[in-house]
Amino acid sequence: MATANRNLSEYIKEEIPNGADFKIGIVVSEWNEKITLNLLEGAKQALTDNGVKKENIDIRFVPGAFELPLGAQFMCEAGNVDGIIAIGVVIQGETKHFDFVCDGATQGIKDVNLKYNTPVAFCLLTDNNIQQSIDRSGGKHGNKGIECAIACLKMVALKKSF
Repeated sequence: MATANRNLSEYIKEEIPNGADFKIGIVVSEWNEKITLNLLEGAKQALTDNGVKKENIDIRFVPGAFELPLGAQFMCEAGNVDGIIAIGVVIQGETKHFDFVCDGATQGIKDVNLKYNTPVAFCLLTDNNIQQSIDRSGGKHGNKGIECAIACLKMVALKKSF
């Protein structure tokens, strides 16, 4: 498991690009909001800790994980962001719905990255149970929102370096 013995919130600040000139969009699923709001707080904290101005963080909400790609696409089309963090949670249930939502959201986020040449960080938890989501949204494994915010900053800096 990728998170075994690893805290998702740990990073070396000196290795992270300063985001003072970056505009970051965050698209957040309203479904499982107890988890997604924790991920959002982690992402916002990591962005501001690394120089992104609060007024340069645009947060929008969508109904569920399946709508994350379209929300990210709307942000790309508006042209007001350098990078995006897509935050959602899908928890395994008794039907194949989990598989379809995870696949659709994953492929959709990947497609937005490539179609718009804009970094869209993948902060979609796809867990077997609620405890795993809690553990990855501020629990014993840290906060995936922080990890994805750092990934977004690195990718925005990489794009700007060309």
